[in-house]
Amino acid sequence: MADEGSSSRKRKRAKRRGTNKSKVSTNNLPDATEPTSQDIVVSASSDGKKTLRVSGSSSFLDKMRARLSGGHFRMLNEKLYTCTGEEALNYFKEDKVLFDVYHTGYQEQMTHWPELPVNLIIKWLKEHDPSFIVADFGCGDARLSKNVKNKVFSFDLVSKDPSVIACDMSNTPLDSASVDVAVFCLSLMGVNYASYLAEARRVLKPRGWLLISEVKSRFDPSNGGADPKKFIKAVCELGFVSALKDFSNKMFILLYFKKKDEKTSEGKDIDWPQLKPCMYKRR
Repeated sequence: MADEGSSSRKRKRAKRRGTNKSKVSTNNLPDATEPTSQDIVVSASSDGKKTLRVSGSSSFLDKMRARLSGGHFRMLNEKLYTCTGEEALNYFKEDKVLFDVYHTGYQEQMTHWPELPVNLIIKWLKEHDPSFIVADFGCGDARLSKNVKNKVFSFDLVSKDPSVIACDMSNTPLDSASVDVAVFCLSLMGVNYASYLAEARRVLKPRGWLLISEVKSRFDPSNGGADPKKFIKAVCELGFVSALKDFSNKMFILLYFKKKDEKTSEGKDIDWPQLKPCMYKRR
């Protein structure tokens, strides 16, 4: 009977040891390839020891990578708003991967917008003459050129698409008075943005269209943004006539202009307002 009791106690101790081994220790987090959650859960066993586990459908490491990627995007975004177009061009020439990081983060941010301004510009072009030649300054993924019948010259800092021309937007390869429409869709980012608009005036034909869409907060004087009246006045002094001012959308504004027939003095001193950088919050 004593031997039987001893064997029984040994079996119980072995069972308890097996139970403890099944618990996840703090040094054994689940592998990143296994389906895991975004949260680390701390739990306590019956013996008072704390353990960690990651539960759910996506890994903790994936969440960390997303945070790092988002942080990198915000850093790049801030740089683009606070440097010249030439500096931005040289920056991305050194490491083209950074351009992919930026546009991946940008596309993620745009998923939170109820409406994209590029779609309104596409709609505008479809309602006008399909023979209009378009220059898309800061084209991104070249969505505009892919959704209209017009001939479109797409410009950006880096070209990952044969249809996109990599250049500084203040110095494009277009001939003077060669296009009917110049588009800036969320792309007046450099501190020298006025030189981009001057380049648009150069390449536009007389009575050509200048279509601008920008983040609304950049034109909110009550929150550090530029006075939209001063911006419109400056564009008109550059050689344009205001044709449309649309502030109805809560996320962005639309400002459309037509180039004047008469030539504008190249040396005219224009007081350009400083546009507020658009800094995205962590989500």
